[in-house]
Amino acid sequence: MEYIRAKRASRYALVINDPHPVGSIGGLWSSAGQAATIGIFLLLFGAFLYVGRTILLPILIAAVVSLTLAPLIRAVERRGISPWITAIVIVLLALGALALAAMALAGPVGEWIARAPEIGAIIKQKLSVLQTPLAAMRRLETELFGSQAAGPARPPNVVLPVIAFVTPAAGQLLLLFGTLLFFLVGLSGLRVRLALLFSGHEAKLRFLRIVNDIEKNLAGYLAIVTVINAAVGTVTALGAWLIGLPDPTIFGLVAAVLNYIPYVGPAVVVLLLFAVGLVSFPSLGHALVAPCGFIGLTTLEGHFITPAIVGRRITLNPLMVVLALAFWTWMWGPIGAFLATPLSIIGLVVFSHLFPPDEVKLPD
Repeated sequence: MEYIRAKRASRYALVINDPHPVGSIGGLWSSAGQAATIGIFLLLFGAFLYVGRTILLPILIAAVVSLTLAPLIRAVERRGISPWITAIVIVLLALGALALAAMALAGPVGEWIARAPEIGAIIKQKLSVLQTPLAAMRRLETELFGSQAAGPARPPNVVLPVIAFVTPAAGQLLLLFGTLLFFLVGLSGLRVRLALLFSGHEAKLRFLRIVNDIEKNLAGYLAIVTVINAAVGTVTALGAWLIGLPDPTIFGLVAAVLNYIPYVGPAVVVLLLFAVGLVSFPSLGHALVAPCGFIGLTTLEGHFITPAIVGRRITLNPLMVVLALAFWTWMWGPIGAFLATPLSIIGLVVFSHLFPPDEVKLPD
């Protein structure tokens, strides 16, 4: 009997491989204290990022754009053109593109908002096949958590939140473009002044190498991705026109812009294509043509075209991209989602310089 109990206990025992006692309890507590200090700093820094997002977001966007365009500014300056002229042209082009996008979206968005009740009724009719499983899920929710109905439900007002969500404040726009102008003009001088703050010669060189690599990687990655996204937007607009969706140019513009956000952006475009297809086409199968085609296009682009062009050198780990996207979206909303990939590239460059990878063989 004891033998049977011993065999059963050994079957469920933990597998511990070569355990060793801690050499020094004091060292363990010292490491725990350092980890706690770092954790407190990260929490305070996260609170600072969240509380100061109104001011930090325009400045950070301007800094990322300036770092991306820094090689272009220097190349033009070597040809004898003042950085002021180049910066003013870039800012004017950005303002013009923003104005054109706003004018292109104003008409269709206003029309769709005006037709919101009609569109809601059409979508409800087309998705009537889902009423039975949705009703079953509502009954299950009521059984588990109780009824939460306190009165007649009113349809949510989505117009004002969408406008507040998409339209930035005038002060933030002014801060963005003003900061961008001065960043573009004085980035080279600012880099030299920041390098002088470091005490040692090696530290100065390390800082300059980090900034140079950030500029090179950001410019290379975003330039290629911009060309790819423009191609995705063009193909999307052409496909929407061939299928018969209204305002195909708008779909191309939205697809090109949202494709900067990995995973989430294409998913939003798929839902948008499906919703408009439900309203525009008579059958559910016809409405699924556009979203399925876009899924195939983004799958081809994300898994074959972009990795083949960008290469493995600056291809980001998918798990890191998802975590960065979740964190910055939670911290700063949709603008944080757009900044997630550039900030990940900056963080990887800094980390690679401060902690160069070593070929270490881990135990199996």
